[in-house]
Amino acid sequence: MIRNFCLVFCLAVIWPLAGFTQDLPEEAAQTWEQVATRAESVALRDDVSQFAMKRLRAELVIWRDRFLERTTLNAGRVATVDAQIAALGPVPESGEEADSISDRRAALAAQRQTLVAPRLLAEEAYARANGLIGEFDAYVLQQQKDVLTERGDVPLNPIYLAPAITAVWTMLENLAVETRAGFSVQIEQDTLLPKLPRAGFFLLLAVALLGAGRRQVTAWRAALTEIDGRLMALWLFGLSLLQILVPVLGLEALTTALETLDVFGVTGRAIVARMPWAGSVVVFAWWLSRQIFPTGQRCGYLGYDADTRAAGRRYGLTIAWVVAVTSLFDAGINTIDVASGVVGAIELPAMIIVSLLLWRFGVAVKTKPVAIDGQTVSQGRVRGVVGKVCIVFAVVTPIMVAIGYGAGRNLIFSWLLTLGVIGVVHILQRLVHDLSAPKDASDEQGTGVLALMPVLINLGLYLASLPIIALVWGARVDDLVEIWARFREGFALGDSRISPMDFVTFALVFGLGYLLTRTIQGTLRKTVLPRTRLDLGGQNAVVAGFGYVGIILAAIVAITSAGIDLSNLAIVAGALSVGIGFGLQNIVSNFVSGIILLIERPVSEGDWIEVGGQMGYVRSISVRSTRIETFDRTDVIVPNADLVSGQVTNWTHGNLVGRAIVPVGVAYGTDVEKVTTILREIAEAHPLVIMTPPPNVLFIGFGADSLDFEIRAILRDVNFVLSTKSEINHAIAKRFAQEGIEIPFAQRDIWLRNPEALDGGKE
Repeated sequence: MIRNFCLVFCLAVIWPLAGFTQDLPEEAAQTWEQVATRAESVALRDDVSQFAMKRLRAELVIWRDRFLERTTLNAGRVATVDAQIAALGPVPESGEEADSISDRRAALAAQRQTLVAPRLLAEEAYARANGLIGEFDAYVLQQQKDVLTERGDVPLNPIYLAPAITAVWTMLENLAVETRAGFSVQIEQDTLLPKLPRAGFFLLLAVALLGAGRRQVTAWRAALTEIDGRLMALWLFGLSLLQILVPVLGLEALTTALETLDVFGVTGRAIVARMPWAGSVVVFAWWLSRQIFPTGQRCGYLGYDADTRAAGRRYGLTIAWVVAVTSLFDAGINTIDVASGVVGAIELPAMIIVSLLLWRFGVAVKTKPVAIDGQTVSQGRVRGVVGKVCIVFAVVTPIMVAIGYGAGRNLIFSWLLTLGVIGVVHILQRLVHDLSAPKDASDEQGTGVLALMPVLINLGLYLASLPIIALVWGARVDDLVEIWARFREGFALGDSRISPMDFVTFALVFGLGYLLTRTIQGTLRKTVLPRTRLDLGGQNAVVAGFGYVGIILAAIVAITSAGIDLSNLAIVAGALSVGIGFGLQNIVSNFVSGIILLIERPVSEGDWIEVGGQMGYVRSISVRSTRIETFDRTDVIVPNADLVSGQVTNWTHGNLVGRAIVPVGVAYGTDVEKVTTILREIAEAHPLVIMTPPPNVLFIGFGADSLDFEIRAILRDVNFVLSTKSEINHAIAKRFAQEGIEIPFAQRDIWLRNPEALDGGKE
């Protein structure tokens, strides 16, 4: 007892002091307490700045990740201690057990409590940090909602018309005055001339890139379109990217040239600084519109006709020009002090123009494709939705801006950016399709193994575009990081936590197990089992049974490797079993019946069976049903439960030997002994009739029109019973004709009760 007490004391007291619990250091714990207290006080305030809240939130995220890592502390030791406690068995109902066992159980319980303590503290701190982050995010979200739903000055108010015109004129006048003054100062100070060579160089470079460079890249791409090759689509896509890069570099060169002169004032510098972005919008729209609505005879994958493609290019590029010019005006207007209503009155005409163009663009986008011989064309379902959404935004957003809701401007520009993302995703999908499409019939087998790769890549493109679209529509980077953190965190299942890496581990292990199972099945089917004495049905049963066992083992190993505790699924499994008992009993019955068919093998693949009035060959036995191919070459799907619980006739179970019965009748007065001898000779002469036991000829009886006989013979292969009967009947007809034996047909005598009625009573 004293020794056991010392053991308990060491485990309960000395173990924590030895540092095995990996508690948070005291200094770090104090720092966390200070951060949490400050965050809680900030969360209660309404006047906190966005910058301070963002910094404090970043600190909380770091602490939360640290606590999340500590929630799995001592997991291995806890599992070992739990196994030790389970090995001691349950406490007797009487409560009486050996002192050594009770002392050991108490020691293990104390050890487990000590090991679990830091995990519980980490979970509590994690919940605290996560809750504070949620409060901060909710506050920011509410602020964003307030901004979106806030109604400002109405631009349609006539009082803003004159100030708007005055503001535009003032901005242009300031630009001219500042620029003229800048030139004058530079000339007076003799500082303009030294800057001209550098400015001229960048100006010539800009002209070359924007003019000749863009045209040259376009010419190269047009020449490559005439060449066929597997990687030609990739080369064309690379050249198309150069069509964006070259003009953008030209815009940067033009901006550098203008900035080198240093003649612009505040308004001019703001406009020049905005020029690269505004020009990039036009260049990108030009490139995207030509990719979606190609020129020339090529209608593209979307299958638009020539007029629709021309309209799509025209309206798309015009929208980009209006957006670019509006952006330059915004940069200049922001340099002067004007009221928000005046700014809205200045932007309203541009919004109306963009909306009208977007309407026409939406009509072009939702145009149905035209059928093209020898070319795959999109079905047009997505384009219809996109076109209708364009029309909706074209109607709603100018109305919102006109009545004072500035969020309408953000909505329409967010949708334009979303259209750009959708267009890029479509172009990348077409690139993947062109690279993976077989060039000729010889490539079909090579692409069959990787047939799912384009689908997976397209799915990856969709998933990659979602964060970009979320940012376009106002989501913060912190929001995306928070979603990723929640995804990486996983979810709790009992005492276990399932993370995305657990799913990846499960998928990899199960995939490897599945591939290994299929490989062994193929080896058994083609190499191992054909060398045994098992028939075809037995071989198929072994292969199918191994497949079931292999997949189940792969699932169990994958679940274990992923760290999922199956004991936590006990409640779920109980509820699932109830659901199976009530709702899926037929499916479970068929599944179990399929297992019975594979083990007991009353019916095997290749057997000739008759069930439910259907007769044919068993072609496959699956998990739920059995496929029977009838003699009409039609497939009949029979539930496995019908084969187990119902009456089934198996003509070829165990062997192919079967009996054929051929009936025949002869006229009355024929020598029956002679007929018996002839029929026996015909039966014995057929090659499929076996002699042990020998065929038998029976005199069945006296029929209404004939003497009835039957040939009963055992055939080597009952599958040929119909052809054997036909051949025996041919032989009987030929032999009876030679022997002069008559095969009668039914004769009927007609008796008239009053024949005098036929001649009208004349006799």
